[in-house]
Amino acid sequence: MLLTVDVGNSHTTLGVFAGDDLRCELRLSTRAGWTRDEIAADLRQALILCDLNFSDLGDAIVASVVPPALPPLVEALRRYADLDPLVVGPGVKTGMPIRYDPPQDVGADRIVTAVAAHARHQQSAEEGLIVVDFGTATTFDVVSPRPEYLGGAIAPGIGISADALFTRAAKLPRVDAAKPATVIGRNTVAAIQSGLVYGYVGLVEGIIARMKAELDWPSRVVATGGFAPLVARESTAIDVVDDTLVLEGLRLIYARNRKAGIVGVA
Repeated sequence: MLLTVDVGNSHTTLGVFAGDDLRCELRLSTRAGWTRDEIAADLRQALILCDLNFSDLGDAIVASVVPPALPPLVEALRRYADLDPLVVGPGVKTGMPIRYDPPQDVGADRIVTAVAAHARHQQSAEEGLIVVDFGTATTFDVVSPRPEYLGGAIAPGIGISADALFTRAAKLPRVDAAKPATVIGRNTVAAIQSGLVYGYVGLVEGIIARMKAELDWPSRVVATGGFAPLVARESTAIDVVDDTLVLEGLRLIYARNRKAGIVGVA
């Protein structure tokens, strides 16, 4: 079986694939100062929830946007799972040319989700994609019909915005980002929730509209990440929500590199 690992700024998402089938999905908190042994212990405990252990794994692929977490993670997989993971980065075959300057500046997770979105959601050879990932940052990524990764936009995530209000405004409480009963908030919590949710709906719809106006082809909009369902319910700009986009992208990239003889057979 194949272990897929996406290390994000807030969470680390794990997936275990048996062939093309996602057998389980798990999520850990990404921690500053994570050591090799702590990562191994967290991975082992997470796998137990799926009735799996390290010996069930045949290979692994990793994408990370947290540079300090990558070396101990790779070490943990080598020492405790006897795996030499493929790390998404320069030299890895993605099947998608990157038209970004410079290409290595694009976060690995953005390329991975773009690859999966194209494979799963492009409906015709003339259609492009806009992928919106609601993570710690909210990212917008454009994929051409060919496909090529063309670039995108990065905005603060909903969680960051909520935290900024709490830390920078003395009288405002910390609140969860949730849909209020009405747009006009009748109390402070509801007013903040209205600004967060509907402010983000406006941000998302505005950026998507401006991106579409710059493109010469129709584009399907795919959303992923923790807040994707919340925003998608309130927006007509999002066509589909796909919760496992990053894990599927890692599986696809692993398969392409295995076919090219870059990694072994799981």
